[in-house]
Amino acid sequence: MRYTYHIPAALLALQLPSLVAASFSCQATPGGNVKFDFSPLKGAHSITMGPKDDYPFVRNITWTINPCGPIGKEKHIPAKEQCPAGTQVCGIERIGQEGDETPLVAVIPIAGDIDGRHTDEVVERLKTSTAPTDQGKEGLRVVLHGGLYKGAKQQAIVDFICDPDRTGFEGDEPDETEPEEAAAEGVARRSPEEDKKDGDKERKDRSLKYVSYESVEGKHTLRLEWKTKYACETVTGGDGSPDSGSGWGFFTWFIIILFLGIAAYLIFGSWLNYNRYGARGWDLLPHGDTIRDVPYLLKDWSRRVIGTLQRGGGRGGYSAV
Repeated sequence: MRYTYHIPAALLALQLPSLVAASFSCQATPGGNVKFDFSPLKGAHSITMGPKDDYPFVRNITWTINPCGPIGKEKHIPAKEQCPAGTQVCGIERIGQEGDETPLVAVIPIAGDIDGRHTDEVVERLKTSTAPTDQGKEGLRVVLHGGLYKGAKQQAIVDFICDPDRTGFEGDEPDETEPEEAAAEGVARRSPEEDKKDGDKERKDRSLKYVSYESVEGKHTLRLEWKTKYACETVTGGDGSPDSGSGWGFFTWFIIILFLGIAAYLIFGSWLNYNRYGARGWDLLPHGDTIRDVPYLLKDWSRRVIGTLQRGGGRGGYSAV
């Protein structure tokens, strides 16, 4: 099944002043004091579209993205079936007859630092976007370049959408059970209509979703949508202020360590006074006399302060002539 999404040309005017070019490797600062951090999503994430019947062939395509850098290589997969070095967004298309063990493979590098071409990342905060389709959205739009396939330039537009209830990994693990294996286990074979309904439901539940892949203004553009709590400005500390949790933790630990230090000093001093001098009661405490006199010292000090304030408010004993 092919999903199409007609993208207005205004959304792809990447040279507008409202868009800020910045290096995108997990973290992004799209202007002001707003920050995004997608480090928890580090690694390759894939979504497979298909299979699509094109008799006598079967075709599907797997889109893979690593928001924090190149996708990387896998040892158990032939090199010709993998994306070029430096690819950050890539598509693998498989075309073959049903039952083929080695279907034809097309590798589509969409974006990355590939063969001297650069990603040239462009990021935009959705809250400040002027596009009508972005109204009410919170998150970050990332545009990645650098891909070239059959002489045509490629680019990826990834919309990271704020969803506090999603980590971004939902639906990441595909169901690898084949119909033949299910039949061997005694599972009833399902109709194509049932499989289609389940497939549509699974796609709706995924955090990473395919939107479209089509030619826009001379570039083949892959558009993805990724719902995750890490795209929420409040979750990522997007207001630019220091993380209040980490600051409070520092003072909490300082108070705990200070308390433990004082307690250890008193306990050790009491033990020493007991064993060395046989002290009892207040005499057990180190500097017991001073500690015992603290209430009286505070009382005397407060009286002096009050007396000073009262004298300062009068005329100093002089009367007007």
